Amino acid sequence: MSPVFDDFDAIDVEAGEASIFLRRAGSGPAILLLHGFPQTHLMWRQVAPLLADRFTVICPDLRGYGRSGCPASRPDHAPYAKRAMAKDMVAVMETLGFQRFSVAGHDRGGRVAYRLALDHPERVERLAVLDILTTADVWERADARLAAGFWPWSLLAQPEPLPERLLSAAPEAVIDDALGGWGSPAEAFSPAVRAAYIEVLRDPDRVHAICEEYRAAATLDRAHDLADREVGRRIACPVLALWSGRGALESWYAEAGGPLALWRAWADDVRGGPLDAGHFFPEEIPEQTADELRRFFAATA
Repeated sequence: MSPVFDDFDAIDVEAGEASIFLRRAGSGPAILLLHGFPQTHLMWRQVAPLLADRFTVICPDLRGYGRSGCPASRPDHAPYAKRAMAKDMVAVMETLGFQRFSVAGHDRGGRVAYRLALDHPERVERLAVLDILTTADVWERADARLAAGFWPWSLLAQPEPLPERLLSAAPEAVIDDALGGWGSPAEAFSPAVRAAYIEVLRDPDRVHAICEEYRAAATLDRAHDLADREVGRRIACPVLALWSGRGALESWYAEAGGPLALWRAWADDVRGGPLDAGHFFPEEIPEQTADELRRFFAATA
């Protein structure tokens, strides 16, 4: 779909509950790049090649997205909790020969990434979280702005089949709203990439999986975060937090000290700041995003 992945191997890895499709290239220390909604691994199409000259770069589709498997869910949504998705990534990296690695996640992938660092601290050397706060922090501070501006959080968490029917009925409208309305210019996405993102929402199994992931975020993911906070469990590795300087994280959380203050409640070593771009900044400003990640992942602990 995207010629910049021509030098990347296409690999399917059995990760226990799910088959995970990924792209891999480069050599050196391993970096796992995790995508968000409504994307696939294609969101890294311009960032990953810029990192592959120094690192082994692995770009998977999360379970339920892209070309990865869609395990059956359960009434408690546990198969689509970030805990389960993080376990997929541990299995993938172990299969590829990496006991330890760094991880960067954008949007939903950022939630998998920080859960991976919390649940498997022996695996994660460095963590980068792109345009997110923890799920618990977001829900605790939810208000009318979140309900109106982050519509997937509330809409897709509703009981089935309503969200599934809505997404399936208008996949083009969903993608166009996201790609054109979340702060990044629509021209940052080629017609081929837009079509690939729409194609995911034409598959009823993937639409259901995505909704289950949002239902898990409203229930289990939040509960897992709160349980960690209660016992003082923290992210042990260095953390880089980057966010859209045009988006919600830049303004909504000022009274709490902003994103860095909120992430420092979860980790001792936190750095980062806003980027002058919209929510999809890895696709809008890939060179700057890659530079930020390269500097962070190349630094000694």
